[in-house]
Amino acid sequence: MRNEEFPGWHGTTIIGVKKNGQIVIAGDGQVSLGQTVIKGSARKVRRLSPGGFDVVAGFAGSTADAFTLLERLESKLEATPGQLQRASVELAKDWRTDKYLQKLEAMLIVSDGKDLFVITGAGDVLEPEHDIAAIGSGGNYALAAARGMIDSDRTAEEVARAAMAIASDICVYTNGNLTVESISG
Repeated sequence: MRNEEFPGWHGTTIIGVKKNGQIVIAGDGQVSLGQTVIKGSARKVRRLSPGGFDVVAGFAGSTADAFTLLERLESKLEATPGQLQRASVELAKDWRTDKYLQKLEAMLIVSDGKDLFVITGAGDVLEPEHDIAAIGSGGNYALAAARGMIDSDRTAEEVARAAMAIASDICVYTNGNLTVESISG
């Protein structure tokens, strides 16, 4: 099937919220092909422990591509234990310059409990403003909702869950079946 005939995979909203020393990364479970939901319970938020240091990662985009990137991130973290920023920059550099990795279509939100980053295939390692990061098809909805709640009395997890609920009500490629991981610095 030619690319222009392929309806395309859609799915996923991932949000990372940093508040009061806690970081929460939450992701929905929906994977869609065109207008059809293929799976509603995919797990797109994972806890990694390379070198004995916990890292939480959420991904949006192609699942196989995201797993490739997570494996690469894990190997970078094993080479630089406890240095998420350095490992993220090294991954982004490889992703941008390696001919194989350049074709990967995914984005990552990662945290070690202290830092929160978005890693993209354009070579970006972004530390989000307002301590909220969101990616995927419903990412902008979740981001806007979380920004509206971040100054409330809600915890990081409560903000993330409420923002994801709002995104799932608006974005047809996002559902309410969440995977939530929290990590403290």
